[in-house]
Amino acid sequence: MKKNGIRCVAIHIVLFLIGVSVNVTAAEIYKYVDEDGVIHFTDSPTKDEMVLYIKTGPENAKAYPYTPDKYDDIILKASRENGLSFSLIKAIIKVESDFNTYAISRMGAKGLMQIMPKNMKELHINDPYNPYENIMGGTLYLKKMLIRFEGQLILALAAYNAGPTVVEKYNAIPPYKETRHYVDKVLKYNYKYK
Repeated sequence: MKKNGIRCVAIHIVLFLIGVSVNVTAAEIYKYVDEDGVIHFTDSPTKDEMVLYIKTGPENAKAYPYTPDKYDDIILKASRENGLSFSLIKAIIKVESDFNTYAISRMGAKGLMQIMPKNMKELHINDPYNPYENIMGGTLYLKKMLIRFEGQLILALAAYNAGPTVVEKYNAIPPYKETRHYVDKVLKYNYKYK
């Protein structure tokens, strides 16, 4: 049985490595050791005993070739459909993911515009790593923040980063270093991309 278990592990590892080299997609790979000592890897955990083994994210950005102009056509479409500035949308993408389609934040936000899973359904996003869906959904979310904060760009950007309820609580940029830095960076890149 041990011999079969070792063979099974070898097959799983080879398939896993082939999958990583062929499919350039974000992945969460889980590991599970069964009662016979056979190690299993999967991207669809079905047991509580399965533990996260590998997770792609911003630290893997260099593995995915990109250019800052790659998504300009989608950004332009999102800009026109939502009545928002092309340069502002592009600035948010730069700051959120540095144009890495497969970026995952430590909080679980995904894709180019770093959409939180809880917001995906409302924003019509089925695949957060699909550039079109992510940019269209992220732009819609930004528009909602601008409406919620009556066109006050600074507050809308703070809400995009920290969440709208926190911004409403302070009625200003929250006193979080990360959020203040985020707003400053987006404004800087917005000016640069104009």
